[in-house]
Amino acid sequence: MKILVTGTAGFIGSHLAQKLVERGDEVIGLDCINDYYDVNVKYGRLQRAGIIETLEEGKDIPYNRVLTSHDNDRYKFIKLNLEDKEQMMKLFEAEQFDAVCNLAAQAGVRYSLINPDAYIDSNIVGFINILEACRHHGVKNLSYASSSSVYGLNEKLPFSTEDSVDHPISLYAASKKSNELMAHTYSHLYGISTTGLRFFTVYGPWGRPDMALFLFVKAALEGEAIDVFNNGEMLRDFTYIDDIVEGVIRVIDNPAQSDPTWNGIDGKKSRSSAPYKIYNIGNNNPVKLMDFITAIENKLGKTIKKNMMPIQPGDVPATFADVNDLVEDLNYQPATPIQEGIDNFVDWYLEFFKVK
Repeated sequence: MKILVTGTAGFIGSHLAQKLVERGDEVIGLDCINDYYDVNVKYGRLQRAGIIETLEEGKDIPYNRVLTSHDNDRYKFIKLNLEDKEQMMKLFEAEQFDAVCNLAAQAGVRYSLINPDAYIDSNIVGFINILEACRHHGVKNLSYASSSSVYGLNEKLPFSTEDSVDHPISLYAASKKSNELMAHTYSHLYGISTTGLRFFTVYGPWGRPDMALFLFVKAALEGEAIDVFNNGEMLRDFTYIDDIVEGVIRVIDNPAQSDPTWNGIDGKKSRSSAPYKIYNIGNNNPVKLMDFITAIENKLGKTIKKNMMPIQPGDVPATFADVNDLVEDLNYQPATPIQEGIDNFVDWYLEFFKVK
């Protein structure tokens, strides 16, 4: 297949593009490479994929020019903003994609309190441009990143795709629910198969510097204290990156189908009479935040200093994924143990940042 993967300088997108190319797909990777976090990590991911030779070279990636990987000519990359509708349309016209996986987005719950406009531009305007490009250029297979954040004030555990997601508590979460609604509309009107993926706290090598694992390891190695929110009384369904990528690939290979038995009275929220589906992708095994920190301490062989803090606005105290649909439909369930995943991340961190 010829697949557009957006967000390929990002965490999940970079891993996904690599796996797709390795199995023989032709991939166009797209990213705007914004400075929400350390761009050297983004350049490092592109260097790993053979798009650039050095981190310094990454600073000069031209806008809207397709670059071919030095390592595999089935992987190409373009620096482009999703909000640039004119160039997005030209890209779709030129490449004639078989499938699109949209992972590009402005991420982060807390950052949405500081810079809400970024979420509207990337997650709303950018996503409608993806939908319109699929509509006008015959792409019938679209998968896209949603988030466990959509569950908001829902207190029922585990979180099920049949639960209400009508009470988000961050603009980030609201933007992701909006994506799900927009996707359903295009599935209904234009027959595009759309599958939304509610990711649960993804972690692993090449992870985002704004996320807890990265922040905790960095602080521990520098002898600094970490901020432990909600006084450590947090539960997170941490999901290892390789497990996430395997789930995404299975979704790409199995586009959403319409459910002929669905009706608007008692039909499931996660499916429709249109070719539309929502999946949770989580480990289905939530971990206490303090146990997560202990696993980091085990790997580093040192105790981390801790600042116990109240819960932050926009955060939820617990996440826990019900993955029954993922198992039933795609015969898949994430299963990487937390200590194994943390060990792999720390090994990568020490190598990438040359920590002795």
